[in-house]
Amino acid sequence: MSTQPAAVLFDMDGTLVDTEGLWLQAEIHVMEALGSGWDHEDQVECLGGPLERVTAHMRRRSGTDLNEETIGELLLDQMEFRLLATPPAWRPGARELLIECRELGMPTALVSASWTRLIAAVSHRLAEDLGTDPFDVVVAGDDVRNSKPHPEPYRLAAGRLGVTTSMCLALEDSPTGVTSARDAGCRVVAVPHLADVSHLGTAVTASLAGMGVTDLWNLTF
Repeated sequence: MSTQPAAVLFDMDGTLVDTEGLWLQAEIHVMEALGSGWDHEDQVECLGGPLERVTAHMRRRSGTDLNEETIGELLLDQMEFRLLATPPAWRPGARELLIECRELGMPTALVSASWTRLIAAVSHRLAEDLGTDPFDVVVAGDDVRNSKPHPEPYRLAAGRLGVTTSMCLALEDSPTGVTSARDAGCRVVAVPHLADVSHLGTAVTASLAGMGVTDLWNLTF
C-alpha cells in the first residue's frame, strides 16, 4: 500500500471553499426575479450541481416560460458577481491541506461542477490569498460532456495529470460529487457540509482541520 496518493483532487463548492451561502443568495435572487421562492430544501436538492439540474429544478419550481439556458445565464451572472466581490471563505483545514500539497510537490486538480467563469473567479481569489496558482489541472462542469455525478470529470482530471484514478485522493462534500469520484475509481474521503454522505460507502471525516495528505489517504484503506 502506498503511503501517499499520486495526486489530490479537490471539489470546490462546499469542500474547498464555502460558497453555498453565495449560491443560496444567487438562487433566491433569480427565483424572486422569476416570481417564485427558494428555500433550504431546494438548495439541498440541487447541492453539487450540475448547472443543468439546478436550472431544470428552478424552471419547474417557478413555472417560468424562460428556457433553462437563460435561467442558467442569470444564475451564473449573479454568482460571478458575488464571487469576485467576496474574499474566499476557506472550509476548515482546506487552505492548510492545499499548502501542504504544494510544499510536497503533490499534483493537484480542481474538479467542479461549476462552470469555467465561476471557477476562474474563485481561482483568482485563491491565488491572491496563497500567492500562487494552487492547481495543476482544472476541470469545470462545461469542460465535460457528462458532469457530476457521472465519473467523467474525475477520469479527465486524472488523465490530464497522467495518473491512474486508483492512486488519486478525491475530496468531496456532496452525494453528487462522492458518486462521481467513487465511480471513476478514485479513493474518496467525504467531508459532509449540508448533505448526508454517510450512506455512500466511502471514508468520512467531519473536517479537514488537522488532517494531512497521509492521514486522509490512510482513511481510504
